Amino acid sequence: MSRMLPELNPPERLLMGPGPSNVDPRILRAMATPVIGHLDPAFLGLMDETMGWLRQVYQTRNHHTVPISATGSAGIETMLVNLLEPGDDVVVGIIGYFGQRMADVAARTGANVRVIEAPLGESIPPERFEEELKRKPAKLVAMVHAETSTGAEQEVAAVAEIAHRYGALLAIDCVTSLGGMPVKIDEWDVDAAASCSQKCLGAPPGLSPVTFGPRAMEVVSGRKSRCQSWYLDLNLLFAYWGDGKANTRVFHHTGPITMIYAMREALRIVLEEGLEARFARHRKAHEAFVAGLEAMGLSLFTRGRRLPMLNVINIPEGIDDLTVRRRLLEENIEISGGFGPLAGRTWRVGLMGVNANPAPVMRLLSALETALVEQGYRCERGAAVAAARAVYKQ
Repeated sequence: MSRMLPELNPPERLLMGPGPSNVDPRILRAMATPVIGHLDPAFLGLMDETMGWLRQVYQTRNHHTVPISATGSAGIETMLVNLLEPGDDVVVGIIGYFGQRMADVAARTGANVRVIEAPLGESIPPERFEEELKRKPAKLVAMVHAETSTGAEQEVAAVAEIAHRYGALLAIDCVTSLGGMPVKIDEWDVDAAASCSQKCLGAPPGLSPVTFGPRAMEVVSGRKSRCQSWYLDLNLLFAYWGDGKANTRVFHHTGPITMIYAMREALRIVLEEGLEARFARHRKAHEAFVAGLEAMGLSLFTRGRRLPMLNVINIPEGIDDLTVRRRLLEENIEISGGFGPLAGRTWRVGLMGVNANPAPVMRLLSALETALVEQGYRCERGAAVAAARAVYKQ
C-alpha cells in the first residue's frame, strides 16, 4: 500500500555563520543539470576545466590542483597524510582551534609534532618559526592562513621563505580565505594548500580544493612507505584526475558529478567577477559591518591581522549568547558562537560569497540590534545600519 510522506522543506536561512554560506542561485541551477558518468568524455573535459579554473583562483601554475571528493577537513588530511611519514618532524603553527586540529592530524601519521602557539586572537611572528627550525630541522611547516575560530590571519610569505631556507616544505589551511582574500600560492612559494567549497567560493559543502607544488609532489612520489589513506593517496587520485602527462584516466572512485558541476560554476562566478574585485567586495562588507558594530558599542575580539570574511565579536556583559542566537534564528538568520575557551564570550559572523554584500550586512545588523535591545542592551536604534550605509557610500 503506497503512502505519501512529507516533502523536503527546509527553512530559508540567511547563513551568516562561519560556513556554509548561502549558495549562489547560479550554482543551484548548475546542480540541477543532468548527471553523466564519472568517466564520460564530456565529464572528463569538465574535470580538466575545473582544474584549470581552480589554478586561477589559487593563483598557481601547479598541475596537481583538484577538488578532493570530501569536505574541507579531508583536504587538510590529504596534505598531511601524503607529505608526512612515521618519524618525520613537523612544526605546526597554532593560532586557534583549527591549528590544533592540524597538529592532531599530523600526529596520527606517526610524525613528531612540534607546535608554536600564539594567544587566541593573535598571529605568530614569522621569526618564531625561524627560531624553532634553527633549533631543530623539520620536513614540514603547517599552519592555518585564516583561523576560523578567532578571526586572525597568519602571515604566509615570510614563513614560506623561512621554511624553505631551512629545508622544510610549507602547507597551509586556507579553508576560510580562498575566494575572499588573496591566496597567492606561487608568489608566496607555498608547497601545498587546502580549502573548502562552502565558504567564500559559495558552493555547498562537499568538496575540498587542494593544490600541490613540484617540491611537494617530489616528496609524495619519493615516499618510503605507502600513504596511510587509500582514498586520499595522491598517487592514486591523479591516476583519475590526470597526472598532466598521459591522456588516460583510471577509475579511482565515483566522482561526485553534481558537486563538480557546483564547483565549476562557483569558480566561473569568481573569475567572472575578478579576484581583485571579489577581494575588495569582501573587505568592504567587513568595513561596513565593523562600522555598524562600533555604532552599537560592540567590538571585535581579534587583535592584529583581522580576516575580512570572519568576524569574531565580543559578547557584551549581561547579554546571553544563546538567547541572541535563538532570536536571530527566529528571523531566519544564523550566526555562530565561539569555540572552546571563547564559548559564551564571542559570536562568529561570516561575510562570505553572496553574503558579502550590502543587503545581508544591513539585515544582520538590524536584527542583531533588535535582539540586543530586547535583552536590555542600550544603543541608539538605527545607528548600526546608518554607519554601515555610510561606509558603502564612500
